[in-house]
Amino acid sequence: MALATITTKGQLTIPKDIRDSLKLNTGDKVEIFISDKREAIIRPISKKVDEIFCKLHKPGRKAVSFEEMEGAVRNRMREQFK
Repeated sequence: MALATITTKGQLTIPKDIRDSLKLNTGDKVEIFISDKREAIIRPISKKVDEIFCKLHKPGRKAVSFEEMEGAVRNRMREQFK
């Protein structure tokens, strides 16, 4: 069992052995759930490139170049902030 102390700012440092077990690194995000028994469950949120690759792909959609994307964003910003 690992112990941690909450700071006056409400921050908590996850002990190193727990971070290592969960494979957490600086900047990683975690979800904290409260169970029916009032226990906190910490679950790492880690998305690897392989997990999200092709999520935006839609069959039949034409590929768009970076320049086209930049132009579309630029035009949308102009329209929105006239």
